[in-house]
Amino acid sequence: MRLEGKVAVITGVSHAGQMGFALAGFFAEEGARLVIASRSGERVAARAAELQARGALVKGVAADLTSEEGAQHLVEEALQWQGRVDVLVNLAGGLTKYGPPHEVSLQDWESELNNNLRTTFLCTRAVWPSMLAQGGGKIINFSRAYSIQNAGAQTLAYNCAKAGVDALTRTFAQAGKGVGIYVNAIAPGLIATQANLEELHPSPTELRSKWVSPREVAEVAIFLASAASDGVTGAIIPVQGRGI
Repeated sequence: MRLEGKVAVITGVSHAGQMGFALAGFFAEEGARLVIASRSGERVAARAAELQARGALVKGVAADLTSEEGAQHLVEEALQWQGRVDVLVNLAGGLTKYGPPHEVSLQDWESELNNNLRTTFLCTRAVWPSMLAQGGGKIINFSRAYSIQNAGAQTLAYNCAKAGVDALTRTFAQAGKGVGIYVNAIAPGLIATQANLEELHPSPTELRSKWVSPREVAEVAIFLASAASDGVTGAIIPVQGRGI
């Protein structure tokens, strides 16, 4: 198993049909011990119970990761439970605000940046000292597959947040050189999660050509979390549909 004995913290594990929960399941199959996080205590407890029923060793933590206290609490819970964090996956966030760019409210702007960029920064900063002390670790962020120029005019705040995640990834990767901390990002295309399928109703042809499965995204994440990717840092790896 590729992640045998690794302690992995995965944020954004809230709903059963979403990428965070799927990724946690794939990591567990590879032998990882999991700490999963969501803002909702009820939801993260349910997801932890479902993973435990499948044989995973997992701890659920409720935390608001847009706050310093929440991010620190998550890392402290992981350290108290297992004594180390080998992998951090920053999945919290997502696209929630749509509209013409000149109509974006300050509240929507701040919400999208906080949920995507702020959480990634705070969790990375919180886990960094422990990874330094233990001699290394892997941090995996989530960007997007399309360039900002082609990302669409209806998602301004999200586009800017993900551009920030790219910059954060490359900057922390520079800081991690020489100390064994590798920082990379996955840029997925349309992922065939339950929510995306229900909202967008893709045709069979679209699914085959323009969408990616949770398994395809997870395989890249497992590679980045494992020893196989030692030496890979500062990369933003696109996982796109076959027809893109």
